[in-house]
Amino acid sequence: MQRLVRLPIATQPALVLGSHQSEAAFDPAALAAAGLELARRRSGGTAVLVRPGAVLWADFVIPSGDPLWDDDVGRAAWWVGEVWRAAIGAGEVWEGPMRRSAWSPLVCFAGLGPGEVTLGGRKVVGVCQRRTRFGALFQTAALLDWQVGEYLAVLRPDRVPAPPGLLETAATGLGTGERDRLRSALLGQLMP
Repeated sequence: MQRLVRLPIATQPALVLGSHQSEAAFDPAALAAAGLELARRRSGGTAVLVRPGAVLWADFVIPSGDPLWDDDVGRAAWWVGEVWRAAIGAGEVWEGPMRRSAWSPLVCFAGLGPGEVTLGGRKVVGVCQRRTRFGALFQTAALLDWQVGEYLAVLRPDRVPAPPGLLETAATGLGTGERDRLRSALLGQLMP
C-alpha cells in the first residue's frame, strides 16, 4: 500500500450513508422524489447529501508506517484537517473528542470529530476514516452549499430528533464558487 489522494467528482445527487448507518430514518419515496440515489461509503460517519457542485470530496489513503500514520484514531485525522484548513485559508481544526448533537446520528455535518474544520464554530469539513492493519482511508468532504431543507425532505417525519434550527446552525457552506479554488489549493498543499 502507498499514499494515495483521490478527488472524486459527484456527477449525480446521492445521499451517502456511513458504513454502519441504518437506512431506516430515510423515506425511500422522498429520496426517489428528490432524485437522490442512496449510497454507502466504507468509512464511518453518517449521512452526507452530495449534489454536483455542493460538496468537494477528497479521499486520502495512508499506509501504516507512513510518517503521517498515527496509532491514535483521534490524532490520526489532525493532519487531514490542517491540510483542509490551509486550503480554505481560514478556520480551526478540532482536536478534541467527538462532539455529538441530537442530529449527529443522522447527519454528518451535525456533529464534530477530530480533524474536522470549523469556521466561526460551524462545521465546513467532515472527516471519517476506515482503518486496517495495512493503513487508513480518510474520506473527507468540504461543504460548499448547506441546504438543511434537503435533509429534512428525505427524513421520515417521526425520525426528526430536534428542531431544524439546531441543524441549520451546525454547519455552513464555503460557497459553490469556491470549488475550483479549493480543489487547486488542496492539491497545492499535498503536492507543493
